[in-house]
Amino acid sequence: MKLSTRGEYGLRAMFDLAQHYGEGPIPIKSVAERQDISEHYLEQLIAVLRKAGLVKSVRGAQGGYILSRDPEEITVGDIIRVLEGPIAPVECLNTGEGEGCERAETCVTRDIWEKVRDSISDVLDSFTLADMVAKASKMQQNDKYYMYYI
Repeated sequence: MKLSTRGEYGLRAMFDLAQHYGEGPIPIKSVAERQDISEHYLEQLIAVLRKAGLVKSVRGAQGGYILSRDPEEITVGDIIRVLEGPIAPVECLNTGEGEGCERAETCVTRDIWEKVRDSISDVLDSFTLADMVAKASKMQQNDKYYMYYI
C-alpha cells in the first residue's frame, strides 16, 4: 500500500488543525502556508474530510475549519480511510468475504494479505492526532534545547 498525496497532505492538514485545537476556526490559507500545501488542493481535501464528519466549517470573516472531535478521538486510520479508501494491499480484500474472487476459497495468499492489512490498520489506528501533537511538541522542545547549547 502506497499513500497518495491525498493521504499525506490530508494528514498534515488535520495535524495542523489539531495543533491549533481550541483556538477557534483556522483559515484554510493559514494551514496551506504552514504545511506548504496548495490552497486549492487543500480545499478539495478539507471538503472530503468535512463530508466525512472529521472537520467542521465556520463561515464569516473569522471563519475557517475546526476539528469536529477532540484530537484524542481522531486516529490516523480514520483520516487515511476517508482520503484513501479501504486499507488493503490487494483488491480482493476490499470486497466482502471473497465476493468477486473466484479463488477466495483456495487462495493460499489471502491469509497473508489479510494479516498485512490488519497490521497496517492496527498501526494507523494506534496513533491519534493528539499523539502527533505531543510528539511534535517534544521534538520542538528537544530542538530548542539543542539550539541553546550550540
